[in-house]
Amino acid sequence: MSPAQFMLVLTLVVAVSAGLLTWLFIDVGSVTMARYRESFTKRARFQAQEFFLFVDPSRLFLINIVIMGAGGIVTWVVTGSVLLACAVVVLLGFMPRLLYLNMRRRRLRKFEEQLPDALMMLCGALRAGVGFSSATQQLVAEAQAPLKQEFSLVLREQRLGVTLEQSLSNLSRRVPTQSTILVVSAMRIANETGGGLAETLERTSHTIRSRLQMEGKIAALTAQGKLQAWVVGMLPLVLMLILDHMEPDAMALMWHTRLGWGTLAVIGLLEVMGVYVIRKIIAIDI
Repeated sequence: MSPAQFMLVLTLVVAVSAGLLTWLFIDVGSVTMARYRESFTKRARFQAQEFFLFVDPSRLFLINIVIMGAGGIVTWVVTGSVLLACAVVVLLGFMPRLLYLNMRRRRLRKFEEQLPDALMMLCGALRAGVGFSSATQQLVAEAQAPLKQEFSLVLREQRLGVTLEQSLSNLSRRVPTQSTILVVSAMRIANETGGGLAETLERTSHTIRSRLQMEGKIAALTAQGKLQAWVVGMLPLVLMLILDHMEPDAMALMWHTRLGWGTLAVIGLLEVMGVYVIRKIIAIDI
């Protein structure tokens, strides 16, 4: 075989191999994207319904993909690092979950803050001789979200034939907070023992209000620790940006070499561990 024929055969083999690898990459990528889209839309549909938001999950998926792509491209243009751009894309992929957890935590907190006044409203209506269903309807008419949404769902379940005990159990499952569990348990005990439901709701309201006040005092006392966690977490990042502006040639070793990538990974791990330890120290459960 002549050298020209050998080079021709080698070129054909390389071309066929590259084509097969490209086809395999596209096939695996399309399957992975399809699975990710199915998982994302299913999770987004459930999470949106939990917040009583009726939006198309496919649009949320499209917005998520656009944000991930735009973030990766901007990072690559600014830093010139493909690895850092891929890391930003992965982080943006986890952003919807973090956003959901934050929104859910704030919603549960707001529900707990609305609960004492709602219980006192139910207590006043019951003492005036109104039934529990009518008192709940009055509460739904005057309350605000998210308490209005949850108790409205309780009323709808009762209209469909669900017992009061089961509807309250569903409420405690949708809003798994200590205050909700306490209220549901108090209502069950009052119904089973035949005690006064109005007095039970009043005592429960005072208990929840006292606990919320204690939590507010603890949050005010631990605010300095939370600020220290943010300072500890952001200080290395700010220093890296300043050094990159002052000494770009020296910092280029961190952005474009394997040793620098390993250093960034260690820094990120230590950052996460430091913030986690500080938040664990200041997290006081009542």
